[in-house]
Amino acid sequence: MVSRLVLGCGSVGHAIVETLVERPGRLVVVDDNDSRVETLRAENVSARKGDPTDTDLLENLSPDVAFVGGDDPDDNLAAARALRLVHPDSYLVTYVGEHASSAHRTSFADVADDVVAPGEAVADQLVETTDSESALRTRQLQRVLRRIDGKLGIFTHDNPDPDAIASGIALQRIADAVGTEAEVCYYGDISHQENRAFVNLLDLELRNLEPDADLSEFDGLALVDHSVPGVNDQLPEDTPVDIVVDHHPPKLPVEAEFIDLRSAVGATSTLMADHFEHLGIEPSESVATGLLYGIRVDTKDFSREVSVSDFEAAAFILPHADTEVLDRVEDPSISPDTLETIARAIRNRRLDRTVLASCVGALSDRDALAQAADRLLDMEDVTTTLVFGFIDSTVYVSARARGTDVDLGETVRAAFGRIGSAGGHADMAGAQIPLGLLGEVEEEAEESLSDIVGDLVTERFFETMRSRPEGDEYAPDSDSIASFDIELAGNDGDSQ
Repeated sequence: MVSRLVLGCGSVGHAIVETLVERPGRLVVVDDNDSRVETLRAENVSARKGDPTDTDLLENLSPDVAFVGGDDPDDNLAAARALRLVHPDSYLVTYVGEHASSAHRTSFADVADDVVAPGEAVADQLVETTDSESALRTRQLQRVLRRIDGKLGIFTHDNPDPDAIASGIALQRIADAVGTEAEVCYYGDISHQENRAFVNLLDLELRNLEPDADLSEFDGLALVDHSVPGVNDQLPEDTPVDIVVDHHPPKLPVEAEFIDLRSAVGATSTLMADHFEHLGIEPSESVATGLLYGIRVDTKDFSREVSVSDFEAAAFILPHADTEVLDRVEDPSISPDTLETIARAIRNRRLDRTVLASCVGALSDRDALAQAADRLLDMEDVTTTLVFGFIDSTVYVSARARGTDVDLGETVRAAFGRIGSAGGHADMAGAQIPLGLLGEVEEEAEESLSDIVGDLVTERFFETMRSRPEGDEYAPDSDSIASFDIELAGNDGDSQ
């Protein structure tokens, strides 16, 4: 429930109170006029007689949202400053009062999240902007962005997919709208042909960083489509983060000044569309097209882990998107390397009931694994696929499932979480496993390495699937995984 506080009950303040009384949540009014307080109490409003500028009085109140609604500009400004001093994280909306000067308005803008001048908004509209939990979240994001004094670095996960790219670009646009410079950055490569077409056709500006890049130019950092620095990105693990926006369930503690984690939705792009809508910002054609594509990809065209929020977000951004560009993005040419990877996945497949696993050996493009896993899922009687290969000293795994009650993310984590990093969604997951000593095999012995890795990964996955009854949460045998207790590698995130 939202907790609200009204300081000063002039004409605007009283109109706000009348509107808030009908809303769910807690409401307290503080006013220094005896008759006003008594009138409000007679109307069953929780009203206190007191000075709205009294910090001792305010300290005992903990509002999510505070409204300053008196008639005098000086009194309102003093109340706003007192509230901000005691409760810096509350969302503060102030009415400037009657006959406010330009100096008053400037001072209000420095202390409040929203400033309302006479005639600018009726009470219903004013309350609506801060009424829901989602709207409050958006206002908090706006406030944190304004606090960043310099350039914000927006970081996607490694080898970003459309959802991460679109979310980063959308956050950059919101930052621009509040006057904060921002740049979208990523580590790794954008190698999937659809992702490259997506970036090129929408003319999106992204900065590809080297692992040892100097980050001192950034005065703030944001993570989109992942939530922990050093996990599925190449940021130092102790990097301080200001903003996190993600739809994946976190497996480690998430620390940031602003955190928007909503795992019930299918895409981070959905969250960004929600922020645009609450801020009243019309997304540009490229941003809307990107967000729509991000939602479609992560929900597999609204068929995988989709929520009502995903449909609502798509409905909001669709009128602003260029669907012809999406048609061109979704039908790019396929590289010879990707076709070869898919062919090897088909040739090397191994079946265990309805579960298919395939080792494709050495890789040049890890994104091809996801495409191969998707293609093999179309085979008759196959409900789960696991395709994997290795680059340098790391095995990359991509898994897909359909028509089964097994939680693939938990299953992959159970199989590989102790020998690498693994996780994902119920029907889409991935892992990264360090080769360790196996990585020292000579290049001319690559075929032997493929056989060894293929047997180890395949049998471990089949064993986990056999040990886990459908619909029940798998509890791995601690004895069987003890020998695989290797230091964790970077999380695969959405490159699954």
